[in-house]
Amino acid sequence: MSTPMMQQYLEAKNSHPGMMLLFRMGDFYELFNEDAQEASRILGLTLTSRDKSVPMAGFPHHSLENHLRKLLQAGKRVAVCDQVEEASEAKGLVRREVTRIITPGTLTEDDLLDPRSNNHLVCVLQGAKNSPCGLAWVELSTGQFFAVDLSPSDLRDYLSRLRPAEILFPDDPKNPEPPFELLTILPGAAFSPRADWCFESGSALGVLHKHFDVSTLTGFGFEDKQICLRAAGALLGYLHETLKAALVHLRKITPFSQGSFLAIDEVTRRSLELTRTMRDGGREGSLLHRIDRTSTPMGARLLSDWLLSPLANINLITQRLDAVDVFKRDYRLRADLRNVLSKAYDLQRLSARIGTGRAGPRDLGSVARTLVLLPEIQAVLARGNSPLLQALSQKIALLPHLRDKLFAALEEQL
Repeated sequence: MSTPMMQQYLEAKNSHPGMMLLFRMGDFYELFNEDAQEASRILGLTLTSRDKSVPMAGFPHHSLENHLRKLLQAGKRVAVCDQVEEASEAKGLVRREVTRIITPGTLTEDDLLDPRSNNHLVCVLQGAKNSPCGLAWVELSTGQFFAVDLSPSDLRDYLSRLRPAEILFPDDPKNPEPPFELLTILPGAAFSPRADWCFESGSALGVLHKHFDVSTLTGFGFEDKQICLRAAGALLGYLHETLKAALVHLRKITPFSQGSFLAIDEVTRRSLELTRTMRDGGREGSLLHRIDRTSTPMGARLLSDWLLSPLANINLITQRLDAVDVFKRDYRLRADLRNVLSKAYDLQRLSARIGTGRAGPRDLGSVARTLVLLPEIQAVLARGNSPLLQALSQKIALLPHLRDKLFAALEEQL
């Protein structure tokens, strides 16, 4: 017999299809039915039953983040349904609402992310046979948003390079499983089907135009008929729906151009063990692990990108090598820059939490303390006898008004 509480649970569960629902009951989060059976396997929870017919499993509320991490690593999407009023104040059933939706590709929380690795959300729209595919991807925690039309034969190489945490694709009612070729490329990723209408030109372009406040995307370097924009619009719509935030840190969408970079196919990338080993797919033992001496998480993620997409332009290569040579020869310059960078917080991911409305006073304080370092970083770079280092120094915006405003606001709160 269905109780009012179970009816409340089923209403929340049915409103979030394809997600595991964590249902707050007092000091515990409970899962029921198939969710309980999966949680028992993934989290090692004891499986019990309610009224001897409904499987259930639960854990204390204070261990939520630890269990979320395990569920996400297993490729699960999770909705957290919390009590939004005190039991003592409730007139009857305690009111509950879904307060968080967490998916592998939409994370911004430091404790759920690897600080030195990217966390991509990808959307794939496959065209008719032998016609281009549309591919869009975003690193929500840094605000980088790309899209490209590519041949079906190139799709595998792109996806293996991006190693997305989550993949969106059009739902097919006749075949609800992800396309077989995607499963073979990325067996460990989370797959999230989206309704066909999300990929229609009118709907997808409408989402993009509204977000970027434009009537056409030609100013970003796209043609409005490109299939990748349909994938990008579906992806952006998913972010708005999942996060319920303005996403102000997603300020542009960039057409990805392979022309400036050396194309490395999947087999070569894997054989060279650039960022992952062939043994277990881990970072330790790879070329990246061996050479990564970066001072910040932002630098570590950038180094990984550089290894996977090396420059192909001789002028850009020469500029970069000249800058490296300056640091190699000038120990004091190198030490001074490493010292100041080691004090910096992860501005990219802090900006993402601000953009998604999840930042608190501690995050804003970290931004302010990092802005304090910018004049020193600028001065150190200006000492480097290299065109690239000089250009980087001049490009830094010091933002003194923002820094002072943040400190003033934080002092008022404290």
